[in-house]
Amino acid sequence: MEVIRKQLAEGVNLTYLRARKFKTSLLSAQFVVPLRKETASANALLCAVLRRGTVTFPDMGSMAAHLDRLYGASIDYTVRKKGENQCIGFVASLIDDSFAPGGEKLLEPVAALLGELICDPATERGRFVPGYFESEKNNLLDAIRSLINDKRDYADRRLVQELCAGEPYAISRLGSEGMAEKLQPKKLYNQYRDLISTSRLELFYSGSADLKRVESALQSAFAGLPRKVIREGAAVKPHVGRQEVHYVEDAMDVTQGKLGMGFSCTSTDHTALLMGNTLFGGSSNSKLFLNVREKLSLCYYASSIYHRQKGLITVSSGIEFENYQRAYDEIMAQLCAVQQGKLEDWELQGARSTLLNAYMSMGDSQGKLENFYLGQAAIGLDETPESLAEEVRTLKPQRIYEAMETVKLDTVYFLKGKEGAE
Repeated sequence: MEVIRKQLAEGVNLTYLRARKFKTSLLSAQFVVPLRKETASANALLCAVLRRGTVTFPDMGSMAAHLDRLYGASIDYTVRKKGENQCIGFVASLIDDSFAPGGEKLLEPVAALLGELICDPATERGRFVPGYFESEKNNLLDAIRSLINDKRDYADRRLVQELCAGEPYAISRLGSEGMAEKLQPKKLYNQYRDLISTSRLELFYSGSADLKRVESALQSAFAGLPRKVIREGAAVKPHVGRQEVHYVEDAMDVTQGKLGMGFSCTSTDHTALLMGNTLFGGSSNSKLFLNVREKLSLCYYASSIYHRQKGLITVSSGIEFENYQRAYDEIMAQLCAVQQGKLEDWELQGARSTLLNAYMSMGDSQGKLENFYLGQAAIGLDETPESLAEEVRTLKPQRIYEAMETVKLDTVYFLKGKEGAE
């Protein structure tokens, strides 16, 4: 699948993916900014406020009516974390022109609306409409406060916060409740003006339109985008492992314990670490799933994730409180088995197939493609799903063992019940 990436203007890049097999086109506009605790909440709020209205369509009702006239096109705002960058913007989905009734062209009007959402938002007296600001600020606060309701996700975030304490990677994509509460209309509008003039803008298109037409539509849509000195996104800074393991416990009113374990990886062989993590806990055929969960019944769930940008592996598990030490010991034993190459052929084949299927299926979803290439652009990589699949296909087992030998326990987080707090 051919992918073209080119610069349209200062700090404005387009990733173009010609795709004729979809009945829809996807158009995305994302600002890439360094993730900072001082600005994370403001950036998360910005897109929600911008989505409320523009100069031409000053409220959501008129905007919805306009999208209906464009045969049900949709535009949603997004707030994502890619490495140590925050990516904020909009993703539009529309009927591909090759399927539009009467040969109507939809790319240009949808691109124009995308540009207007960013460049010409609805304002009053030089700042955002007060009602929009207050409503979306309350929504953001509700979203941040509700994160604690899913204890599994909460424990996973707490592990990363402790594992990467003092690093931008520890910051939530939505920022913090404290910073969100301090936001004021004037401050947010100033943040918006700074964002659109100094931050890198990544555009993505997937559909049947030719490249020149997409370029023309986007250049016209963002002609009013102010450009000053462009600040680059945050460079990748691998985590530096601790000399001694950091242990953290929280006590809450829960009936199931959450054991999280964070590991540092000093190897730069990312493909080998990805494969090693898949063997360890990254699939339903992994050692954590088949042994710790299924065979020994020590966990309600047990899985691991490889954080390539930071050189980390994190383990997430749900356990009975009294099984803490047994689960801990068995998780470490399964990691040791991978490091020592104690693997059956079917395990290697299964892990390889899992990754290859993931890369192959990416081409069946415009949303997955946009998310993948945004991540690549945010952290300065140029790999494709096809090139990554080829690396996995040709990976030798010895590379896996050598890379996994560099995996060391760094941080252990345990969420326990209040009864055990004394």
